[in-house]
Amino acid sequence: MENSIEIENLRKSYGKIEALKGASFQVEKSALFGLIGPDGAGKTTLIRILTTLLIPDEGTAKIEGLNVVENYAKLRKMTGYMPGRFSLYQDLSVLENLQFFATIFGTTIQENYDLIREIYVQIEPFKHRRAGQLSGGMKQKLALCCALVHEPKVLILDEPTTGVDAVSRQEFWEMLGRLKDKGITILVSTPYMDEANLCDRVALIQDGKILSVDSPEAIVGQFEYPLLKLRSDKMFQLLLDLRAFPAMHSAFPFGEFVHLSTNEAPDIPGIQNYLKNKGHQKVKIQVAAANIEDCFMELMGGG
Repeated sequence: MENSIEIENLRKSYGKIEALKGASFQVEKSALFGLIGPDGAGKTTLIRILTTLLIPDEGTAKIEGLNVVENYAKLRKMTGYMPGRFSLYQDLSVLENLQFFATIFGTTIQENYDLIREIYVQIEPFKHRRAGQLSGGMKQKLALCCALVHEPKVLILDEPTTGVDAVSRQEFWEMLGRLKDKGITILVSTPYMDEANLCDRVALIQDGKILSVDSPEAIVGQFEYPLLKLRSDKMFQLLLDLRAFPAMHSAFPFGEFVHLSTNEAPDIPGIQNYLKNKGHQKVKIQVAAANIEDCFMELMGGG
């Protein structure tokens, strides 16, 4: 299948700090692709290169076959960009912001209304309200409308769901799914590991390096160690004691539990006795299914 985005050996440094260390991956046309990693992993640097706001030190990046450095003017008309921070004009109304961005790209709201209609109808009742007075979820929808008003072929979103409530997050991903169905290629970065499962394919990134590129299901399927989730009355000590457990492969905190992967079939009664001898009470042990975060930690070298 033809690729819409191609990244090869991208490197970028800020002084002595290497933000990208040879990143490479491809995004197929009309795909919803996730760039998944924690803060400081290099996601925003990579996205700013793709959106022609930064020049890489080494490597190449192409969108729709066009080099992002050599063809930046053409690409800015072909791509929609939603930065991590709300960057629209706070003193302009919803309608004024949308009209402004349509004018910048030489179009009108009416010309591409079919593309933004499903999103815009949710904020249209507030079209005369200043953008700075909108809720987080409404700001998010307005920013997405402004990124789409010129009918881009590729939509690039930098952590669009950071700081919004869970319901708005879910609604936003549903909107992205409908946009993908219309043939738009979408690259979205996020620090939320659970959002990886909403993408067709993902790239896991940490410390400027791409750790893995595949479908979420394929990445999870590569996790080969038995996995348990445990809790006790002494959670911090539990983590330390599990990391000293002889059969441990990795142990790291995961919400209200500690996830323990082992190098052999887990002996749950033996682990119970081990923890009891360490002074733990109210011990709870369950078999767990690996998820993207378990795989991410494994690719990083375990816990």
